[in-house]
Amino acid sequence: MAELMAILLFVSICVFLMSGYPVAITLGGVSLLFASLGMLTGTFDGSYLHALPNRLFGIMNNQTMLAVPLFVFMGVMLEKSRVAEDLLESMSRLFGTLRGGLAISVCVVGALLAASTGIVGATVVTMGLLALPTMLRRGYDPAIATGTLAATGTLGQIIPPSIILVLLGDVMSSAYQQAQLKMGVFSPKTVSVGDLFIGALIPGLVLVGLYILYLIGVAILQPKKLPALPQEELGPIEWGKLFAALVPPLVLIACVLGSILAGYATPTEAAALGAVGAMLLALAKGKLNLGQLREVARGTTEISAMVFLILIGASLFSLVFRGFGGEVLIEDVFQQLPGGVLGAFFVVMLVIFLLGFILDFIEIIFVVVPIVGPVLLAMGLDPVWLGVMIALNLQTSFLTPPFGFSLFYLRGVTPRSVPTSVMYKGVVPFIVIQIAMLVIAYLWPGLITWLPEAVYGQ
Repeated sequence: MAELMAILLFVSICVFLMSGYPVAITLGGVSLLFASLGMLTGTFDGSYLHALPNRLFGIMNNQTMLAVPLFVFMGVMLEKSRVAEDLLESMSRLFGTLRGGLAISVCVVGALLAASTGIVGATVVTMGLLALPTMLRRGYDPAIATGTLAATGTLGQIIPPSIILVLLGDVMSSAYQQAQLKMGVFSPKTVSVGDLFIGALIPGLVLVGLYILYLIGVAILQPKKLPALPQEELGPIEWGKLFAALVPPLVLIACVLGSILAGYATPTEAAALGAVGAMLLALAKGKLNLGQLREVARGTTEISAMVFLILIGASLFSLVFRGFGGEVLIEDVFQQLPGGVLGAFFVVMLVIFLLGFILDFIEIIFVVVPIVGPVLLAMGLDPVWLGVMIALNLQTSFLTPPFGFSLFYLRGVTPRSVPTSVMYKGVVPFIVIQIAMLVIAYLWPGLITWLPEAVYGQ
C-alpha cells in the first residue's frame, strides 16, 4: 500500500504540473496532502517530516546555492548591456561573406552568450530578434535559420557557467552522499559545481563544433539554402570594433571559468566575480544606470526566488516520497531491469528526456534526480559523468517538438510567414547532433571526466 502511495504521489505531481499549477505550490501542497492521507491510513510515518526544518535551514545556509542569484545577475546585466547585438554585428562582418557565414556567426555568438549569460530564453529571443530577419531577407532556408537559432540558444544549458549545472551540482552532491551510505563506504572523492563546470566544458565545445560542421556541410552540399551576404551590405570589417565587442566578454568568461579551473575561486566566488565584471562591462559601454540596475535586480530576485521556492517544495516532496518507501521501490525496479546498471541508466535517461517535453529543467532536477541519482551512483556510475550526461539530455529536450521550450521562445519572435512545422523540421538535425553527442560521451566517458581529473588530480 505504501509503495502504491509513492507511485500515486509522483503521478499526481506530474499531472498537476502539466495542468499549469505553480511548481513550488504543487510540490509542497500535493506532498503534504499525501502525507496526511498516509498518516490517516497508517502508510506514512509522520516522523519523516521532523527533518523538514533542518532541510530548509540547510537550503538557506547552502553557500553553493549563492551562485544561482549571482550568475543570474551576471546574465541579466549582460543581456541589458547589448553585448549580443555588438557581438553578432561584428561576427557577421567577419563571416558573412562566406556561404553559411551568418549561421556560423550565430553559433559562435550563441556559444559566447552561453558562457556569459547562460539564460536560454533571453538568448533565443535576443538572437531571434537580431539575426532571423536578416537571415530570412538574404534567402536563408527558414528551417535551417530557425533551427540554428533554437539550437544555439540552448547551449547555455551545458556550457558553463550554467544555472542548470549549479543546481545539478548541489543535487548530485547530496545524491552521492546518499549513495555512499547505501554502499557502506566513504570515498574522499566528492562532486561539486566546479566539477560539473569543468566536466561540461569539453562536451559543450565539441557540440558547438558539431553544429558548425553541420552548417558547413549544408553550405557545401546545398549552397542555395545558406547564401553568402554581399560585402557592400556588410561593409568593411572594423577590426577595432570587432575587438571591442569580442574581448570584454572573453575576458569576463576567462576570469570566471579560469578562476575555477586554476583553483583560485569556488564557483560561488567566481559567480560574484562575474557579477562585478558584468557591471563593469555595462559601465564601460555606458549602459549602467540606476534604472537599469533596479531592473536587473528585480529580474534576478524573481528568478532566484522561484528557484529557491521550488527547491523548498522539492525537499518536502523527497521526504514524503522516501517516507512511503519510494526510494526502495525505485532501487528494486532498477535492480530487476535487464542490463543491470546500463539498463537502469538508459531507462532514467529516456524518462528524463520524455519529461523534458512537459516539465522545466528545474522541476526535473529537483524532483527526478534526487530519486534516481542515489540509486544510479550506488551502482557505480561516476557522479560527474552522470551529472553532465543529464545536463546534455535536458538540453536536448529543450529542442524536441512539440513542447521544446526553446521552440516556444523562438516562436514568439518568428514571423507568421514561417510555419511552426518549418521550425520543427529545422531543429531535427540539431536534435540528431545532440543525441550523437550523448552517444559520444557515453562511448568515451573520458571526454567528461578527463579534465576534472587532470585539474583536481582525482
